[in-house]
Order: sequence, then structure tokens, then C-alpha cells
Amino acid sequence: MLRDHPGRGRRAVAAALGCALLCAVALTACGDSEDNSSSPSRTPRSPDAASFSGLAPSAMASRAASAIASAKASASAAASSARARASEFEASVDAQIARGSATAEKELKDVEGRGNAVPEVGIKGLPRNETSGLLGVMVTVTNKTGTKASYAVQIDFDDQSGKVVETRFLSVEDLDPGEKQQPIVFSRQAGDAQLTPRLAKAQRY
Repeated sequence: MLRDHPGRGRRAVAAALGCALLCAVALTACGDSEDNSSSPSRTPRSPDAASFSGLAPSAMASRAASAIASAKASASAAASSARARASEFEASVDAQIARGSATAEKELKDVEGRGNAVPEVGIKGLPRNETSGLLGVMVTVTNKTGTKASYAVQIDFDDQSGKVVETRFLSVEDLDPGEKQQPIVFSRQAGDAQLTPRLAKAQRY
């Protein structure tokens, strides 16, 4: 029969505890090895707002609206400028025609007969569908002399009875020998007026 020995019991308990500790360490190592072999799962993180360089939707919309308004303002200013330039050009042309008309009327005032340049001037009526219904006449002036010359021309518009209803004057200045110009004269009468244009006078000066 065996007898219990105090020292032997303590050694058995210590051995059991040591074995348990070794198993725990081994299990922990195995767990670490398995975790290292697979990709660890990461908790999603919200993006850092400070890292963005763009604008918020409301700011983008505000900037787009501002750009559109600026473009509209620029287009309106350009259109106004174009209208102003057109008006200035029209006024300049009207002033030039008025000066030419006054010059021609003055040159023809004392001319007897039809003048010395009738063979150098021709007229041709323009189709009304090309003149917005107005009565227009193309006047062809050709310098057939050997020197530079200017011309004063008088166009009369006669009604069906042959009565002069309207008279227009025009001046063609500084034509070189052989040079030709073709100004257009319009009647100020109503578009439906039945008038016939006629070369009344042409004077070279």
C-alpha cells in the first residue's frame, strides 16, 4: 500500500499547472498565426472634409448663376455697342448723302438744258421685291473723259400724267478717267405710288 508524500503532491500540482500554462500559450500562438494569415477587417471611417478642395453644391450653383448673369450682361453691352455703332454709321451715311445732295443741287442750279454729262450717266429701276417695296433707282456714272471729274445728277419722279412729283439730287465726286460708280436713289413717296424715274440733268464739274 502506497503512502501519501507531501512533497510528491506539490510537485504533481505544479506539473499540472505548468502543462495548462503551456497549452494556453500554444493556443494563443495558434490564434495569432491564423489572424496574421488573413486580412484583418477594418472599421469604415468617414472622409475628412478638410481634404476636399471642391465647392458644395449650393456654392457651385451660386457661382454658375453668377457666371450666367455676367455673360448675359456682357452680351447685352455688346449688342448695345453694336446698335450704337450702326446708328452712328447710318447717321454718317445720311449726312454724307445730304451733303452730296446739296452740292449737286447747287451745281445744277444755273445749268441750262440737261447738262454736259447726260451721255455719261444712266439710270435703271430696281425690282421692288429687292427694295422692300420702295421705288429705287440705280444711277450709273462713268467718267468718259481723260481727267478726274465730279458729277451732279438730278432724278425726277413723274406720275402717270407726266407731272414731277419728286426730285432727288446726288453727287459723285472725284472719278478717275474710266472709273464708274453706281449709287442708288430712293423715292420718299409711298411704296404703292405709280411713279416713273427720269434723268433730268447731269453736269460734269
